[in-house]
Amino acid sequence: MTLISTWTRRGVLAAGAAGLMAGPVSAADLRGDIAILRQAYGALHPGLHRYATPAAIEAGFQRLEQRLLATDSVADRLLALNRFTAMVKCGHSQPNPFNQSDAVEAAILRPRRLPFAFRWLAGEMVVTWSDPATPLPRGARVLGIDGRSTGDILQRLLPLARADGNNTGKRIAQMGVSGQEGYETFDIAYALLFGSPGETVVIKAVLPGGTAPRRIEVASLPGGGARLPTPDSRSDAPLWTLDRLPGGVLRLTMPTWAMFNSKWDWQAFLADALDEAAEARALVVDIRGNEGGNDCGDAILQRLVRQDTRPLPYRRKVRYRRVPDGLNPHLDTWDKSFRDWGDDAVGPGPDGYFALRDEADDVRALIRPAGKPIGGKVFVLTDAACSSATFQFAQVIRETGIATLAGTTTGGNRRGINGGAFFFVRLPASGLEVDLPLIGYFPDAPQPDAGIEPDVTVPTTAADIAAGRDPVLARVLSGAA
Repeated sequence: MTLISTWTRRGVLAAGAAGLMAGPVSAADLRGDIAILRQAYGALHPGLHRYATPAAIEAGFQRLEQRLLATDSVADRLLALNRFTAMVKCGHSQPNPFNQSDAVEAAILRPRRLPFAFRWLAGEMVVTWSDPATPLPRGARVLGIDGRSTGDILQRLLPLARADGNNTGKRIAQMGVSGQEGYETFDIAYALLFGSPGETVVIKAVLPGGTAPRRIEVASLPGGGARLPTPDSRSDAPLWTLDRLPGGVLRLTMPTWAMFNSKWDWQAFLADALDEAAEARALVVDIRGNEGGNDCGDAILQRLVRQDTRPLPYRRKVRYRRVPDGLNPHLDTWDKSFRDWGDDAVGPGPDGYFALRDEADDVRALIRPAGKPIGGKVFVLTDAACSSATFQFAQVIRETGIATLAGTTTGGNRRGINGGAFFFVRLPASGLEVDLPLIGYFPDAPQPDAGIEPDVTVPTTAADIAAGRDPVLARVLSGAA
């Protein structure tokens, strides 16, 4: 199953920003936007009521209407939409920054940014990289920004984070800054809530080895582009690395599985890497920080199973067979078959859903052995960023025991997620876009509202980051000996 969360169609949406550039929008037109979103989510979203009751969703629509009508600010409207989609508790529902128009991007999606990257560890903002001109070393614990405590900032950010169900760890992780993304959720959400940082930002931080907080003035960075050098995913540049470690250990680092626009032959790279791993003492597959994309993990699973294996089944369901005609003008996508499933949608069943007939692209389907089997120890490193396809990969690993999971709990949710196919809902009056996943994945048996717990839990501390240590890798290497 392929779950796509960053499909870009900015050219298609250019006309959708007319309201943005044309001055004040009438209340009637904004109510029209809400009617479009209400009908689209109500008729098509497979997980609308999985984690939120109908009453909660209706209250959310009413708050959204009040907030949209109360402002002429596009930023405030985007904030209101973000609050609504986040309360649906679906990791693939959002006003997607990659799918907004050029006009929206120029107006609100390129705010000035903090001059460092960071992770949230034990409720603290811990620096992982900083601009050379910024006196914040790796491992510094940032306690405040412009007079606001970082603890308070995080609590105000979390209601804007997209995650499946009540997976708080995923929400916290999403509000970190990797430095490798052109759009960082934190940057946009921080600017929507508190305003774009000024050219100078006052930081309160405890430096590594110290105990007393220090007041440090830093220069913010202009908006646009990633903070750190990052391979162009649209080129033929490799997006993964294979490192040969002492003791016959291979480490395959896969920071992304989003290969939709890549010209790199990742299948050939992965096949060669796995052939080499078949002769290694141990293989470490590092998918930390990887939110998913294509089903790149399928080829790994085929090297690990020794017989036909079917994990715990999840059923693919949709809310509709054919999109209502009145909605079609407001929905964009890359595959016209999503507008009419035809005979592939069987039902509706007693639950009101249509079951999708073709299970061929479902990661829960039968896994057959293929290629040279990997006989050594295999470790998969996970964290809260692992959601969508990487969540499902980790779930298969955990259920079957064909490798050892190490790190921290994943994103995603065992109760079920949504994705696989998408509409991009265009709201003409506000000029904004909202992602709408179309396929829901439902377990046959009740499951907990949680991500996947690793076999070996290894936390990372600020001291580890300051020292440049990777305790997760160190732990599995000790077990690979």
